[in-house]
Amino acid sequence: MNSKKYIFLVEDDDELRSDLERALQFCGYTIFSFASPEQFLSEFKPVVPAVLVSDMRMPKQSGIQLQSELIAKGHKIPIIFISGESSDEQIVKAFKNGAFDFLLKPFSREAFLSAVAKAIEQDTVAMQELIRKSQLTEALKTLSPRERQVFNLLAKGYGNKELVDELGISLPTVKEYKSEVMYKLRLRSLAELIALNTSLSAS
Repeated sequence: MNSKKYIFLVEDDDELRSDLERALQFCGYTIFSFASPEQFLSEFKPVVPAVLVSDMRMPKQSGIQLQSELIAKGHKIPIIFISGESSDEQIVKAFKNGAFDFLLKPFSREAFLSAVAKAIEQDTVAMQELIRKSQLTEALKTLSPRERQVFNLLAKGYGNKELVDELGISLPTVKEYKSEVMYKLRLRSLAELIALNTSLSAS
């Protein structure tokens, strides 16, 4: 798995942008730096795990407008806004649209790096969950029609006796199907199977 952690930095203040770049570089992040939202949007290519750090107030386009464009394009990158002056309405809207954090200037380097680390962790977990769901979806395709039927009934909480009655097969055969389903999906318990089905249904 890729060990790099990416930071997209959008800040029109050259001095502050340079300061933040140095702090992030010291922590080992891979940084893509932009002086404007327009430049960022023209060059942005999604990578994971990643975080967007954006100023809220910039000459042509606000951080809120940038966030809205990313949402419209289906990008779910965590966003940390930084601002010297923002209205309560802007802050509330940013969080309603899914902003990860909002730092008011002047903020400490420690607070900034802590927020970035937490946001990267969130995107890493989301990436791992996406990979896991993709792998499990592929694993489900390896089940035979009868095994998939057993999986669906197990996900509903059916026990051995109920499976025997529902499928009209013997108990040993039921146990054999259950064992094969658990093996192919690499599951250790029925609780994991039910949780898997719930997560896939919600995605």
